[in-house]
Amino acid sequence: MPQTTPTRRVCRNCDGFPVVHITTGTRTPDGQRHTLAATCPACKGTGARTTAAALTHAGK
Repeated sequence: MPQTTPTRRVCRNCDGFPVVHITTGTRTPDGQRHTLAATCPACKGTGARTTAAALTHAGK
């Protein structure tokens, strides 16, 4: 019987692309471009969203 793996829930803010590199427009002396890495603040660079935390209610 085939086993299926559970699908990961993709982060809706970054669509599964958690880290992108943005060019600054400048070049190094050997001709390469300077880039900055930007990570998704919602998933913290994992690309997958976590399940919602359980809410607790405090009574009086």
